[in-house]
Amino acid sequence: MKIPEPRGPVSTALFGVLAEAPDIQAGGLEELQRLVASQLAASPDIIADDDLQLALFCLYELHYSGLEGVSDEWEWAPELVRVRQLLEKPFEAALRDAAAQAAGDLDLPPASGLTSDAVADVLFGLAARDGGPSLSRYVAKKATLEQLKEFLIHKSIYQLKEADPHTFAIPRLSGRAKAALVEIQADEYGGGRPERMHSALFARTMRGLGMTDDYGAYVNDVPAVSLAAVNLMSLFGLNRRLRGAITGHLAIYEMTSSQPNRLYGNGFRRLGFDAQVTHYFDEHVEADAVHEQIAGRDLAGGLVEAEPGLLDDVLFGATAVMAIDGRLSAHILKAWESGRTSLRAAVPAAA
Repeated sequence: MKIPEPRGPVSTALFGVLAEAPDIQAGGLEELQRLVASQLAASPDIIADDDLQLALFCLYELHYSGLEGVSDEWEWAPELVRVRQLLEKPFEAALRDAAAQAAGDLDLPPASGLTSDAVADVLFGLAARDGGPSLSRYVAKKATLEQLKEFLIHKSIYQLKEADPHTFAIPRLSGRAKAALVEIQADEYGGGRPERMHSALFARTMRGLGMTDDYGAYVNDVPAVSLAAVNLMSLFGLNRRLRGAITGHLAIYEMTSSQPNRLYGNGFRRLGFDAQVTHYFDEHVEADAVHEQIAGRDLAGGLVEAEPGLLDDVLFGATAVMAIDGRLSAHILKAWESGRTSLRAAVPAAA
């Protein structure tokens, strides 16, 4: 991914550090750490902080496809990992606060002796309670062509690397849960056929609207909350202690995906787009209807049966994604209903 434009002192300093060789003098990294601490102290809401979310996003990107012109040796440089941890701690705290509000008065049975079916029932109950703003219904009935492009831009930040954050969990699970995750991921990656990978299907949708499908091409255009929705996946996937959270995240994703994707596909069909464009959404209607059972019962349920102490983290992952995705949907809908763009600027010329 090309290094995006900085959004404040932290991302500016980070990109300056990454432009150097990994044996950079400690002064640059010490200054970066001081800037992070200062920005965190001044920021009223890390989830909406463009500078901090962009810096965290780019730090995580070192563990994915990397950043153009940046040495791969930076990935595990201890001082840079420390910077990432300084950002992760308050980000996780903010996510836990948001998740607690989303969970509300959820009544849970004791984790000890909880069956996989009972875990799945709790998660399905959570999914059914989701009362956030319906972006999918707006797309199906009202969205203009420019709004459809904006919608794809928001989604592209994750969808062009779809499934990768969850794959980090595979070596951290065992037995039934691991087998379930591998089964789901095999479908996400096209069953061995690269043209059927879900990221490839999404790229085809973008091309169908005349948009570039280069990974990270639209990072400059999305607000902090769009980055936060992706950063929380990386936070969960890259930290073994949060393996329950990434499991709950994937489970609720699958459980709340099928019907919205049906509506998204209808929105594109309403404006005359054919199956080349809607294939991505249509694929998820069918696939996620199967995946939700595997994810709920065998993945999340199997994990809690094996490690009952992870129930709270499974629910944290599920409620966190509901909270942040709801916040992103509310941001987009508020902008559209006011006749404004939901991006940081108008739809880019590349679109």
